[in-house]
Amino acid sequence: MAPFCDGGQLPFNLVVVDNQPNGKPLMYSAHAPPGGVLIGAMTKLAKATDSHFTFKATPSVDYGAFLVSVNGLSGNDQDRTYWELLVKGANKALITADVGISCYIPQANETVILNYTKW
Repeated sequence: MAPFCDGGQLPFNLVVVDNQPNGKPLMYSAHAPPGGVLIGAMTKLAKATDSHFTFKATPSVDYGAFLVSVNGLSGNDQDRTYWELLVKGANKALITADVGISCYIPQANETVILNYTKW
């Protein structure tokens, strides 16, 4: 049985990796209801007064929300940079999510990584 936080929420870690020269990974404790999507957990985290986590996303009717920036750092077509969604599950294997933040369903105790990278 999956462990729950208060209110029946599944706990997971959200890690922001900005890959900038002075950047360092930032880890946040997040939670989502069973079956809840990542963008909801990110929205709740951003609204928490002590989280220091921010993000911006643009809607797409065809593909759901597209993650534009995290903690003030935006992807840039000219620099060929974007925010990649990676997941490290219980088996510790790192995978690229096959859906975006509006469709990904976090699992208990996994690590969701927002990775600033180039294409």
